[in-house]
Amino acid sequence: MNITKELEKLLPEVEKPARYTGGELHAVYKENSALRFGFAFPDTYEIGMSYLGLQILYKVLNDEPEVYCERLFAPSSDMEEQMRKAELPLFTIETKTPARELDFIGFTLQYELSYTNILNMLDLAGIPLLQKERGQKDPLIIGGGPCAYNPEPLADFFDLFVIGEGEEVLPEICSAYIKAKRAEVDRNEILVNLSKIEGVYVPSFYHPTYMNDGRINSIESDPGIPAKVMKRIVPDLNKAPFPLKPLVPLIEVVHDRSVVELFRGCSRGCRFCQAGMVYRPVRERTPKLIISQAKEQLRATGHDEISLLSLSTSDYSGIEPLVTELMKMGREDNVSLSLPSLRLDSFSFKVLEEIQGYKKTGLTFAPEAGTQRLRNVINKSITDEDIYGSMEQAIGLGWKSVKLYFMVGLPTETWEDLDGIVETARKIMNISYRLSGGKKSERIHITVSVSNFVPKPHTPFQWHAQNSPELLHEKHMYLKDRLKTIKGVFFTYHHNAQSQMEALLAKGDRRVGQAIRYAWESGCTFDSWRECFRYEKWVGALEKAGLNIEFYANREGTEDEVFPWDIIDCGVTKEFLLSEWKKAKEEQLTKDCRKGCTGCGLTRIADCGKEKGE
Repeated sequence: MNITKELEKLLPEVEKPARYTGGELHAVYKENSALRFGFAFPDTYEIGMSYLGLQILYKVLNDEPEVYCERLFAPSSDMEEQMRKAELPLFTIETKTPARELDFIGFTLQYELSYTNILNMLDLAGIPLLQKERGQKDPLIIGGGPCAYNPEPLADFFDLFVIGEGEEVLPEICSAYIKAKRAEVDRNEILVNLSKIEGVYVPSFYHPTYMNDGRINSIESDPGIPAKVMKRIVPDLNKAPFPLKPLVPLIEVVHDRSVVELFRGCSRGCRFCQAGMVYRPVRERTPKLIISQAKEQLRATGHDEISLLSLSTSDYSGIEPLVTELMKMGREDNVSLSLPSLRLDSFSFKVLEEIQGYKKTGLTFAPEAGTQRLRNVINKSITDEDIYGSMEQAIGLGWKSVKLYFMVGLPTETWEDLDGIVETARKIMNISYRLSGGKKSERIHITVSVSNFVPKPHTPFQWHAQNSPELLHEKHMYLKDRLKTIKGVFFTYHHNAQSQMEALLAKGDRRVGQAIRYAWESGCTFDSWRECFRYEKWVGALEKAGLNIEFYANREGTEDEVFPWDIIDCGVTKEFLLSEWKKAKEEQLTKDCRKGCTGCGLTRIADCGKEKGE
């Protein structure tokens, strides 16, 4: 089948045909290669092309002389309908090659509710869903990204997973595969060879057993296979490859701008945050390199905005001089600067004043909890004084809107903690009234946005039972009734059933894979999109698989419990996480580890003292 010719017929029938055409600036085309790799993002083009990891790994793999990396995205529903009608298989964006003809298909696992999209893409490609049913000519299916830190719900569908950062390990995997391919090694032996590479997890070589109550008894590995898989870390970001000529989409995407990464990791230790645990240690790029990379990207792309990426921008050790230099560069080149994840302190307001000027678009601030007690539980080191002092400064400087982010359902949460959310909004509004002299036209607009807490693997809260959807609904209505009495406050909250399903998939074991398949077979795709999520179909899939969602999402873990993800070593030890869980229940804070080692266990595998750029 000539896919290009078939596409000419289909594209006039679908929305945004440029999602599928390719031909973007800086796209890579290679005549010959020993290995063909498909980087697969299990969501639409606009979301996938906004992901910096795609740009980085696209460069890393295509810099390998014998490797050709192309892209695959989940087609939207209108395109999928046309493809199935025309019997058109999933194809690569660059060369329109059927995905099943590739050597590897690598899925990035950014969020749990994309799992049914993965099965849909494999089915569209004509590749057997189950790893055990694939033959020698089928591609190896590889997963990576944050959700790979608990790969077990997807274990039956994937040949292997990369645990940790991919810049170094992916070329090693490709090199080992090319050698094996030339030696005509069979599929199983290839997987054995790959399992010996640090950071590679091959699920078919591990075998869980279960107790009568459904909990895991043990996870045994085959002879010669590591009992645990250690994550991969790129030790020096200054030497790491970075795309100076990133792909430039032909249509508007979610984040249509240049992006430069300041640093990886976080030292603050918020107990709910998986990224803060698994991306340790902190590693910074030097200011000189960041400025150089920003200039090169802007020159190569023509973007008029650049964003600095990190888990907490304000924690970069040289943030003030760096931002000052970037703002100067931006003024000279008519380029705007975006600074997500700023703490609202005096420096931040000075920067925001310069960036936004009189067009103050709004502030975002994440207290996470409504009381100091609960912020101590989650190890969020901000005080009431920080919150109200920042808001007074912001309102005094002329900001007219603020969005406050909180979580509902945190461990030890009480109704008084929810009252604290209401009180926070009320006090900020009172500050606004006082500073405006009571003028209604100058009153600040406050959006209180609450997300439902989802316990995640490799965090101190992995033992916590998520609130039931019914209790979350009750809490939302409680807040809604009280916040509506404050004029100028708008309230938003998340979908409770989606949050419960996210918890199931985040904490699930290998048995959950059957439910994922049943959900997909019943028509579930794009589950992270609220308008597409079908809770009743998921409930039916779980019943068909003989699983109880409350067992995974709403059950408190025991201290000695074997978790499905215990085969993965993220660097932070389980003993440290348990000690943090106990400290949370005692409302004790743990210091920022840049101020002294907290004993998380990472020094076993990384030099945590080299976090600062020089």
